[in-house]
Parts: sequence; C-alpha cells; structure tokens
Amino acid sequence: MTIEENRNENDAAIRESIDRFAKALGAKDVDGCMAVFAPEIVSFDILPPLQAVGADAFVKHWHEFFESYQGPLDVEFPDVRVTADDNVAFSYCLHRIIGTLKNGHKTDFWLRWTAGWRKTNGKWLIVHEQVSVPVDLASGRALLDLKP
Repeated sequence: MTIEENRNENDAAIRESIDRFAKALGAKDVDGCMAVFAPEIVSFDILPPLQAVGADAFVKHWHEFFESYQGPLDVEFPDVRVTADDNVAFSYCLHRIIGTLKNGHKTDFWLRWTAGWRKTNGKWLIVHEQVSVPVDLASGRALLDLKP
C-alpha cells in the first residue's frame, strides 16, 4: 500500500467513526458514544469540570448531558477535516446539536470540536477531545447563537 493509500484508508476509518459517534450522540447512546473514545480519554468540554480524565469520568459526563434533554438530538459534524498518519491523527469541524431540554427550552447551537486520535491494534480511538464555544469577554457569557 502506498503512503497516499494508507492516509486515505486512515481518513476513511476516522470519518466512519465520527459518523457512528454522531448517530450514537443523536440517539443518546452512552455506550455508542464511548465506543470511539480510548479508556484514557482526556476531554476539555463545554460542560464542567474543566477536564474529564478517563472513561469513568467521561461516561458520567455523557449521562449528565443526555439526562438534560428530552427525546433524541439532531447532530451534525459537517465539513470534518482529518489529518492522519500511521498511528496518530486529528480531526476538527464545527459541530451542531439541536434538541429540547427537559424544561422545554429548544436548543440549536454550534460548537467547535477537535479530536486527537491514536490507532491501537488497528482501531482509531479518540484520546483527546476539545469542545468549545466563543465567549464574550466583556460579559463572560458563552455565545451560543453564532452560526457558520
């Protein structure tokens, strides 16, 4: 296999994992979401704490997030960019989540999503995830109404 063919194969495998992750996220399937993350995952997400370290902390994070919503979520990872080598890769994109909170408030916001991947035993897993939103520094408030 050529270097280019190997990169294309790695790119395709990561995109397939992101597609599975998006479906699991939309279905509020914790196990499906966790299937793309390494056991030693470190996540810097928009929800507290400042960082979640390890699968156990991250599972708790997913349960809390999903429990705040009623019904399924609409999830998009459009225009994902992937850079992959033999065993390490990163991906990034704007990421959209639409849903209805348990209090009836409808949400529709875009996030910035970056993932660091490592290939172990032939499988790509996310070892680091960064999710963020812009902040208005004057007010200290997250800007959840921005659209691409």
